[in-house]
Amino acid sequence: MITLKSQREIELMHEAGKLLARCHQEIRNMIKPGISTHDIDSFVEMFLIKHGATPEQKGYKGYEYATCASINDEICHGFPRKEPLNEGDIVTIDMVVNLNGALADSAWTYKVGNVSKETERLLEITEKSLYVGIEKALVGNRVGDIGHTIQSFVENEGYSVVREFTGHGIGPTIHEEPMIPHFGMAGKGIRLKEGMVITIEPMVNIGEWRSKMDENTWTARTIDGKLSAQYEHTIAITKNGPLILTSQDI
Repeated sequence: MITLKSQREIELMHEAGKLLARCHQEIRNMIKPGISTHDIDSFVEMFLIKHGATPEQKGYKGYEYATCASINDEICHGFPRKEPLNEGDIVTIDMVVNLNGALADSAWTYKVGNVSKETERLLEITEKSLYVGIEKALVGNRVGDIGHTIQSFVENEGYSVVREFTGHGIGPTIHEEPMIPHFGMAGKGIRLKEGMVITIEPMVNIGEWRSKMDENTWTARTIDGKLSAQYEHTIAITKNGPLILTSQDI
């Protein structure tokens, strides 16, 4: 079932998104060789609690952490761990914030120290693919317009888009209809309506798009061991165009 949000609900989700964005800004300043994703996870939980919010994904279907922390070839849902990050790694920190019952969801891939030019380009293209997808999040467009635009952009740059994991509707629960694939055909799928709130979160690989699951049944990684990156925003569909609720330009 697709729920359309009122202006008031969107405003509350925007407040949650602003707090989430501030948390990501703090994380950006923290990440360096030697820090662990366990350290980051602990920081996120304390930061949110300090500001009157909670990490919504902690306890979701038994998940034990405030964040997902996916390193290098991990596509998504990596478990925070105590092993230190190394120079040249990349790590995606994904979190869902609950602020007074309103949710916001955003993931960001970070460089750990200096990275290779190949890695730098992967991050650049993945982040750009998020924004070309957001440009299609317009009233009257279809879900396929978002996916087709992202897929075309990414593949033209020589990368692949993960198929098994998608964006989604959000609020009042984490995962709602509609699903937002980052691939597909223009003009196909559910039509976007004013009041929808969705996530767009392309996961882009240097190699093949296929994934495999770790034994923990949560963590997905690239089937060929090559790097994967992800950027995600929560977006409200409005009559004036897409409103990025988790923008870090604050």
